[in-house]
Amino acid sequence: MLELSGLGGLILLVLDIWALVSIVSSSASTGSKLLWALLVVVLPLVGFLIWLVAGPSSSRSRQR
Repeated sequence: MLELSGLGGLILLVLDIWALVSIVSSSASTGSKLLWALLVVVLPLVGFLIWLVAGPSSSRSRQR
């Protein structure tokens, strides 16, 4: 199993928090937000990477 500690773990934590904030502020449905948030929380590294590629965009990026 992949174990992240130290600086790598801190960076991953910051990225996951950023992803969760973006998920909550997105215009996606509540169910979609819940599924994305669970994916990021349960599988931090893989969930973040999947969200980064295929996740719902935030409401801020839709305004541009």
